[in-house]
Amino acid sequence: MSERILDVKNLKIDFHTYAGEVKAIRNVSFHLDKGETLAIVGESGSGKSVTTRSIIGLLAGNAEIMGGSIKFHDQEMLNNSEKDWQSIRGNKIAMIFQDPMTSLDPTMKIGQQIAEPLMKHKHVPKKEAWARALEMMKAVGITNAEERINEYPHQFSGGMRQRIVIAIALICEPEILLADEPTTALDVTIQAEILDLMKDLQKRVKTSIIFITHDLGVVAGMADRVAVMYAGELLEYGNVDEIFYNPQHPYTWGLINSMPTLHIEKLESIPGTPPDLLDPPKGDPFAPRNKYALRADVEAKPPFFKVSPTHYASTWLLDPRAPHVEPPAEIKRRWAKYRELQAAKSNS
Repeated sequence: MSERILDVKNLKIDFHTYAGEVKAIRNVSFHLDKGETLAIVGESGSGKSVTTRSIIGLLAGNAEIMGGSIKFHDQEMLNNSEKDWQSIRGNKIAMIFQDPMTSLDPTMKIGQQIAEPLMKHKHVPKKEAWARALEMMKAVGITNAEERINEYPHQFSGGMRQRIVIAIALICEPEILLADEPTTALDVTIQAEILDLMKDLQKRVKTSIIFITHDLGVVAGMADRVAVMYAGELLEYGNVDEIFYNPQHPYTWGLINSMPTLHIEKLESIPGTPPDLLDPPKGDPFAPRNKYALRADVEAKPPFFKVSPTHYASTWLLDPRAPHVEPPAEIKRRWAKYRELQAAKSNS
């Protein structure tokens, strides 16, 4: 049985603004098991980063957690003092941000920046910490590490700076690694190298990963489970095959249809814009942009319907009383592929 190390339940986060209270995160629940990778996907502004930052106590000053629970090994994190958070950040839970230059101190040698978490959290002597920093630099693929350990961030390329940030995040062997769009600013080749590096280091360090991205394609070979987020809510979650080959929510259909594949002749963007979270809709938040929306989607929030023991989707289309709708051709192709995969598993 998998060991659950993080449990988020009914999380609610508001932002206090001059215009009013922005209901940024609304009743979000998910969990993370030891050694697995959970990808949280969705468009920009869907609440992915806000949710992730709440796990490590790094919310903006105008943000307030209005309710819910975040438990790390059954210990409630929302009661933490800043001193408690400082003992956790970079030690038990670490984070990789999108832009490595905002994470690195331009005045400090990278060896010092990698070694510092060891000295602070593990009380490792400086000489030993630097030796381990050198080992970690080699592990993340920085060539000529012996010479480069005394260089500064501006002397490295973007891809190498991201490797340095990963080295800093993993030096204390955290139990959870939060990766917030860690490859967005990199070209496709470097992006693939960084993703392969993260998977390789995850096996070595045995850490669990929450991977935040707006690109479903990035997580195809990265995640064990996927949660689809929109307008501060989770709309669908399941294992990676279920979300990629058996998606059920029209928003997930839209994300897949906007993802380049050999089978899609024309990429389709999702029309419209997300709702104003100063006054969130009472039904499915995606309903105004959803050409498959039913009247019930506007009138009431759909519950999570069970597709499989590991797959749930919040859409009235799964209600037994709902009329049949014809999904996009790409979704039907994926459903057929999923049936093939299931049949192959049952016959093996």
